[in-house]
Amino acid sequence: MKAFLKDTIVSLLIFEAKLLIKRRKPVIIAITGSVGKTTTKDAIYAAIKNHVPARKSEKSYNSDIGVPLTILGLPNAWSNPFLWAKNLFDGLLIALFQKEYPKVLVLETGIDRPGDMARLTEWLTPDIAVLTRLPAVPVHVEFFSSPEEVVNEKMKLVEALEADGVVVYNNDDTIIQKQLPTILQKVVGYGRYRKSDVTGSEDRIIYNDDIPVGVEFKVAQKDEESTVRVKGTVGTQQMYAGLAALSVASVLDIPLAEAAESLASLEPPAGRLKIVKGIKSTIIIDDTYNSSPIAVEQALQTLNELKYAKRKIVVLGDMLELGRYSSNEHERIGSMVPPIAKRLITVGVRARKFAEGALDAGMPEANILQYDQVRRAGRELQNLIEPGDVILIKASQGIRAERLVEEIMANPEEAGEVLVRQDKAWQQK
Repeated sequence: MKAFLKDTIVSLLIFEAKLLIKRRKPVIIAITGSVGKTTTKDAIYAAIKNHVPARKSEKSYNSDIGVPLTILGLPNAWSNPFLWAKNLFDGLLIALFQKEYPKVLVLETGIDRPGDMARLTEWLTPDIAVLTRLPAVPVHVEFFSSPEEVVNEKMKLVEALEADGVVVYNNDDTIIQKQLPTILQKVVGYGRYRKSDVTGSEDRIIYNDDIPVGVEFKVAQKDEESTVRVKGTVGTQQMYAGLAALSVASVLDIPLAEAAESLASLEPPAGRLKIVKGIKSTIIIDDTYNSSPIAVEQALQTLNELKYAKRKIVVLGDMLELGRYSSNEHERIGSMVPPIAKRLITVGVRARKFAEGALDAGMPEANILQYDQVRRAGRELQNLIEPGDVILIKASQGIRAERLVEEIMANPEEAGEVLVRQDKAWQQK
């Protein structure tokens, strides 16, 4: 019965969203990939919002419910049937009568299982498709026969483009490179290591009194060059999101310098390599939104690049939905930790393989702690950390590692504003 009600609500929301799109005809920018979708979505919105009326997906609303809710400008009613009834009524009024409407929609699109993107593109036709990265072992591969099937499903977004649509893609990603010959529409590439339509360089972490406060990079497009600064976050991923945003801005004829200036207003999304002050004068790199092998690799690379840390501590929770790749990928990632961090703390049953990989790679057993419960790990971590430590925390959504961050953040009263999954519905889970 519950599934029937959900399907009915989704069908009605999609009907209303289709009606609204047909009536208002917004430019639709749709983002997909296995990492960086939300950061890229927020960066695109920041780059264009001062130049064109725009709306973006809230948080990570990229599902069969999230996308039509964004189009209609409605909140998630979670499990409240009365609020869903109100949403459906309000959605119909919006679809039929709303006069003021954004000219551009920036939509995050995700998939969990085979057919998800195909169903979405049955009714959603993007004008610009943005491809962030397609790693060899993506999250959600558990539900597909192979990583290639995940790529094929995500590429259905590109197949849905009109003939005059545009594909904005990560030119450094080798898997995306292999897909380019199949794309018939105009393409705009961005990258750090390959010469691209929009090219980034000289990316670095910004410090204030030896404390990381953000990132900076240069970007070149044709004969123009600008410098971009994003506060409150670290990692090369922020540069890639910015390059994607500036590429989209160029498609919309927004000058590079103006789009780069607008990017400075970007507020990094919660749980994506966000800098959080910790207790005992420590720094937390909060990357707790979700996890996959490539995302953990990027997070570890970021931690390795950080300067001025007294010690570096890595807290890793289970990477979920990896299917038959799970054991090997956890061990492989674990083996990357010893050259980067002094200590490793694991949370979850699957995460024990992180510990095995780190132990085999030479990390002393005394420097590895393993937990099944995130709350206990957080309480004991309070006693372990010392002033000057930098703590990277990353795990899949199901581990709820944001609760661990809350245990050691300097201002836990700010958790509702700073951390991911702070909605009432999430707090009750």
